Parts: sequence; C-alpha cells; structure tokens
Amino acid sequence: MIDLHVHSTASDGACAPAEVVRRAAGAGLTVIALTDHDTLGGVDEATEVGRAEGVRVIAGCEFSVRAGWGEMHLLAYFLPPDDSAVMDFLEDQRAKRRTRAARMVAALGRLGVDLTVDEVLTEADGGAVGRPHVARVLVRRGHVDDVSAAFRRYIGWRRPAFVPKDLPAVEEVTALVARAGGVTSAAHLGDRATRRSIARLMGQGVDGIEARHPLHDGVRAEQIAQLAAEAGALCTGGTDWHGDPVGEPNRAPLGSIVVPQAWLEALEGLHRQRSDRGG
Repeated sequence: MIDLHVHSTASDGACAPAEVVRRAAGAGLTVIALTDHDTLGGVDEATEVGRAEGVRVIAGCEFSVRAGWGEMHLLAYFLPPDDSAVMDFLEDQRAKRRTRAARMVAALGRLGVDLTVDEVLTEADGGAVGRPHVARVLVRRGHVDDVSAAFRRYIGWRRPAFVPKDLPAVEEVTALVARAGGVTSAAHLGDRATRRSIARLMGQGVDGIEARHPLHDGVRAEQIAQLAAEAGALCTGGTDWHGDPVGEPNRAPLGSIVVPQAWLEALEGLHRQRSDRGG
C-alpha cells in the first residue's frame, strides 16, 4: 500500500505531518511520500511518527516549474535534508511565495476585499504559503462560502486577483534534484501526457510521469502508464491528499489510489545509482 503524493500543513495540507502519517497508517498504507510544496519542513516529524506507526516516509517535494503550456508541478523523491543547494533553492522559492501572496492581497484590496498579508501568513502557520491559504482567509472573513468559490471568483487562473508565479525552468530543477541523488516525476499531466510532451520532458531531465492521480480515471491512468513505459520513463502515482475531500473536486481519500511495488522499486533503483555516483 504505497501513496507517492501526500501533503501536510508544511505547505497547503490540512493535517500536521504527524497526523498525516497516522491517517495513512489507519488507511492501511505502509509507504508514503510527503511531497509538500517547496519544502521538506514536515519530513522529520513525519518520519519519526512513521517509525512508531509502521509507515515508511519518503522525503519528497512538489516543485512548480515553467512548462510550454505554463505552470507544471514536478514531484521529487529521496531529497536529502542536508543538501545545501536544495535547501537554498527551496528557501528562495518560499520567499517568492510570500511575495506572491502579498501581491494577491494587494489585488484583492483593489477589488474592495479586505484581508491582510499577516492573516495569510498566520493561516500558513510557518509552512510554504500558497493560494489555498489566501482562499481559507477569504472564507473565514465571509467574502466567499468555500475555498472553491474563492478560486472561482478571485484567485483562480485569469480571475481578477490571480498572480502568476515566478517559475524556474524544468531543467534547473531536474538538475538540482539529480545532483542530490533524487528522482523527479511530472505530476498530474492529464491530457497533456502525450508521446511528444513526455519525450520533451525526458529531454529536460524528468525521470517519470505520474500516471495514477484523482484527475486521471482508470482508463487514462493506464494510458499514461503505457505512454511512459514506451518512452522509457518511470511511473508514479498517489492521491495528492491535502485532507479529507469534503466538497472539493479532484481529491481522493488516503488509501484510494495506490501504486505497484515495482514502481517504487524502479524509483529506488535510480536513486541508488545517483547516490552512488554522487548525483
């Protein structure tokens, strides 16, 4: 029972890292990858609780990168928490997130929507700041009924308070991760997972493609896995769990999407190769 895409309050998840692990154990999972956005901040806590709960925790991260169509999310696995280059890069990305949040708050203010940057940072509680934190403050302030409405009305793509990210290139992140011994996988590509796009991503240093995800039904997941195999790419998958999916689209409960042991073993094999030769 393996889930390679899980989030905690270290970024925009609803549960603390320790609680994520306990929930994973309760769902029958034995391996999870904690893949918070632009941070490894929850990994130590999750790993410690995982030892007690019988859940192995893989140190992961979800990066945002620049793709041909705009923003793409890139999962990374087996990141060493003592790698200074990785840590410096992630700190820079989190700083950009804080700047982006401030710009969103300013845009909302120009629309007559009252909230403050401090409220958003408090909502993030030290974690990597993202649009869901802005959305939750909007809900709490009574400006919208729920998080989905916040995105539809204000901060979703092309909405009036949307602020684009300052995104690194795919090659920059894949090189960073590979030098640290890690392995990357393009997350939830949906219909963008084509032979051409997968080949291009592999040329940019991406190692794998996320086949199983709540955005992909069973047929699409198998199609993506087949395309990845034809291209010589690895496969990953998971629930992209941020908390119980109450009224939120494209979410799935822990334990509802699992990946084969063989997929994890292939990721581990590449990780060992890179670690043995120093990246």
